[in-house]
Amino acid sequence: MTGTLALPQLVEGLTVRLADYGYEGDAAAVVALLDAYARDPMGGGEGLDEAVRGRLVPALDAFPGAFTLLAFNGEEAVGLANCFTGFSTFAARPLVNIHDLVVSSGHRGQGIGRALMQAIEAEARARGACKVTLEVLSGNAPARALYASLGYGNYALDPEKGTAQFWEKKLP
Repeated sequence: MTGTLALPQLVEGLTVRLADYGYEGDAAAVVALLDAYARDPMGGGEGLDEAVRGRLVPALDAFPGAFTLLAFNGEEAVGLANCFTGFSTFAARPLVNIHDLVVSSGHRGQGIGRALMQAIEAEARARGACKVTLEVLSGNAPARALYASLGYGNYALDPEKGTAQFWEKKLP
């Protein structure tokens, strides 16, 4: 397994470390936490399909630039961040996108999300990234407040031209 990241102690007994996709305990934690997030209203309100549960960790392991941070309260996995390394053409350097940030419902409001964000930033710096990006639902006030308190905000090249929007088109 990978080592624990050196971070300020925000929550008594909390550790944050890179997940080892080949370790059964970490793989199970990734699936369980992401499934809990998917079941939450902010994750769409539906659990992961069984086929997705089965292929998630092997797919993350095989995907270049993917990494997951797990937060543990003692032995219990209580938070997760799935991230992907991308590339900023304007900076000619890597960037890190946070695709999923999850804190177990019974552990929210305790600083775990903040600890995960600090761990993401530390890992991004270690990878030489120029920035960290993320998406957040406009109605997710707690997450928006956390991100804003850490210096995140809407992306704009020129404020007069407006902020970037996140669009999607699902493919069959």
